[in-house]
Amino acid sequence: MAQIQIWWDEPLGKIKPMHAVNNGVAQGRMNNFEDYRAAGFPYMRNHDASYCEEYGNEHCVDISAVFPDFDADPDDPASYEFAETDAYLGRNVEAGTKIFYRLGQRIEHTVKKYNVNPPKDFQKWAVVCEHIIRHYNEGWADGHHWNIEYWEIWNEPDVTPLCWTGTVEEFCDLFVKTIVHLKNCFPHLRIGGPALGGSYSMYFMKYLLGVLTSLDEPLPLDFFSWHLYTTDPHTAAKEAVLFRETLDNAGYTHTESILNEWNYIEGFFDEPFRRSVETIIGRKGAAFSAAFMCEGQNSPVDMLMYYDARPSFYNGLFDFYTLRPLKGYYAFSMFNELYQMGTQVKAVSDDDEIYTVCAKDADGNRAAYLVYFTNRENAEEKSVEIAAGGIFDIFTLDESHNKEKTGLVTLPGTIVMQPNTVLLLKNA
Repeated sequence: MAQIQIWWDEPLGKIKPMHAVNNGVAQGRMNNFEDYRAAGFPYMRNHDASYCEEYGNEHCVDISAVFPDFDADPDDPASYEFAETDAYLGRNVEAGTKIFYRLGQRIEHTVKKYNVNPPKDFQKWAVVCEHIIRHYNEGWADGHHWNIEYWEIWNEPDVTPLCWTGTVEEFCDLFVKTIVHLKNCFPHLRIGGPALGGSYSMYFMKYLLGVLTSLDEPLPLDFFSWHLYTTDPHTAAKEAVLFRETLDNAGYTHTESILNEWNYIEGFFDEPFRRSVETIIGRKGAAFSAAFMCEGQNSPVDMLMYYDARPSFYNGLFDFYTLRPLKGYYAFSMFNELYQMGTQVKAVSDDDEIYTVCAKDADGNRAAYLVYFTNRENAEEKSVEIAAGGIFDIFTLDESHNKEKTGLVTLPGTIVMQPNTVLLLKNA
């Protein structure tokens, strides 16, 4: 029998934004605005948005889309094309989701690489980024005042040549020049990156941090971003510790660690990828996401951003064809209830397949998020003994239920969980 111990009177800190996502509201012949808003996604990162028709395709977000002629004058508003990006981001602002803006380019799986090459002029590229920020935060060029806080420089420069065709040294030069320029312009904003994504990540990270710490003046780095695709949620915590220790050892103890792409992936090609997609869109994918968010909350990572809410293979939140919520949507919606409560309390599971995060609010309301995730075939139900006090309504996410109330439990007591299900216990 699995056992969970909950200490309602031992606060651990804030429930972190573990349920942020990549990309946002889809709006075309159909839209998912109301469902997207109801889920309470705290942030959306706009990487790879330019692959999506509902967002504006190649006319949105990327530097090559917003500033299409790199030989143009970066100080002239006429040099910029903001229309599609304005419309796309505006829908997400209206939905109550904060923007996490990736300054750079989408991944390019094409034989020829068009826009992931090193810019012709790194300083000019930084100035272009400056004007994009001014458009969205200061109203420049008939812009907005959206107070976008997070600005990320590039994406996966270690994944060559899909995301960067230059050298490590060239990328570090671009990174340093851009951060210096943007922090001089906007010292109050959070500037960081570079969203490392491959097996080359740790080497790239250590090289980059070595460059940053060797400067005459240590470079301000507000956040460091990285990616992880796996089938084991426990890997999230292990990798979070590794990235946190690497940042701390380099002196970047106040730099946030942000894991801003993750999902269930056995492999990216052929049958392993087909199995991955089948998992992502179903109950097991939902349980994986719930377990991954638990591991993130209980590790030294500051934010998770699921890849992807964009209509794509990777979207376990909304159906590709109808945009109706899938099982994964409810795992995120259930976690949002903890996030709204605000304070995590101590809770421990003695079973590697049973994950939990528990929370309370200032009014004394309590909730327990319980996940049974397993990759074992023919896994059986588990009895879970919960050592805590209170009477709780049970809300269930399984094959037959999408966060519906399914019962009542008095704790301490025992509940039975089926494989790859999620429960939310809320005090009655």
